[in-house]
Amino acid sequence: MSLLFKQFAIYAGLLALGGGAGWVGTTYLKPLDPNAAFNEAAVSTPPPSSLPADNTPVVYRVAPASTESSTSHNFIAAAVEKVGLAVVRIDSSRTVARDSGRSFGDPSDNPLFKRFFGEEMPIPQERVEQGTGSGFIISTDGHIITNAHVIEGAERVTVVLKDGRSFEGKVVGIDPVTDVAAVKIEASDLPIVVLGRSEDLLPGQWAIAIGNPLGLDNTVTAGIISALDRSSSQVGIPDRRVRFIQTDAAINPGNSGGPLLNDRGEVIGINTAIRANAQGLGFAIPIETGQRVAQQLFASGKAEHPYLGIQMVDLTPEKRDQINQDSELNLQVTADRGVLIVDIMPSAPADSAGLRAGDIIIKVNNVNVTSAADVQNQVEASRVGELVSVEIMRQDRSQVVQVKPSAFPVDEAG
Repeated sequence: MSLLFKQFAIYAGLLALGGGAGWVGTTYLKPLDPNAAFNEAAVSTPPPSSLPADNTPVVYRVAPASTESSTSHNFIAAAVEKVGLAVVRIDSSRTVARDSGRSFGDPSDNPLFKRFFGEEMPIPQERVEQGTGSGFIISTDGHIITNAHVIEGAERVTVVLKDGRSFEGKVVGIDPVTDVAAVKIEASDLPIVVLGRSEDLLPGQWAIAIGNPLGLDNTVTAGIISALDRSSSQVGIPDRRVRFIQTDAAINPGNSGGPLLNDRGEVIGINTAIRANAQGLGFAIPIETGQRVAQQLFASGKAEHPYLGIQMVDLTPEKRDQINQDSELNLQVTADRGVLIVDIMPSAPADSAGLRAGDIIIKVNNVNVTSAADVQNQVEASRVGELVSVEIMRQDRSQVVQVKPSAFPVDEAG
């Protein structure tokens, strides 16, 4: 190499390493032990005395940047990894009688079958209906929570784990009032989910759904909590007694019964429903409700819900006027705010305790209530057979009525 080229190379090296004349105050990379792990500790600021006296550029081996941050999971992946093994697929089947009339899809309508069998083609008198849903394991010995509608009426239930193992599931109990069901499999040392809290949720927080939508196992979707305390009527299933979590995390057929997670991988709800006329809206049962009902199902095979037997409406000025003009109700209401009792079921606990149509509920168990949903929540938090204190306004006078709830009659609509 020519002298001129060497000098140019030295000058270029000085600019690259020093950024200008002199070495003082400049950060350099110290030589690394070939056997040492590369890490950020290789960066140092050597004193000027450690540099060659003739300012000859020194070639330093550079440690590559740590790859830990580039390969680490984001919070969604970490949440799924935390509970994913405890999410299961639930296959159910039942045999039903075939309709006497021929319907679309009936094999007797297939020309190929008619060619071989003619008009005397045998028609099966029974057919097997199959369905798929999701669930999650809450105990190492095989307790599983899912939706009631996933397994209701099933003659055979099969539980498939993420690792491929398959078990026959025993339906311990179902609760059509909340759409929660309990299933047991005979196994041990199973992975379990971590249960969180839905009571502390706020709209806008992250929500992660895991399940088996459309037969696609172990599908993960993410979104946010869109709203809280959606009533059964708002969701479109008025026969349920649940205050739903609304989310825009994609929930499709087959997700039912699977867990809804927060950003820490804790179960905050049970995915249960989608609105047929809406896109991007799904609903989940709060985990507190699901856990409470499941505990009753595993303990006794059934769940009991406190029942007063009252029909309520949230008063507004417009609603008040409608009620006053309704000759069948025969009520005259002056208040335009509050929870009005418009009807009492005959022989129901409220009837026996002396509540009347026209009473306005102010408190339940000393908790202020401003809507029918508030009243239902307080009653649901009580127990069958234990007194519930109901403070009412009757003819502009306040009084307290003690009501002893009975078990909710499942066969009734209200």
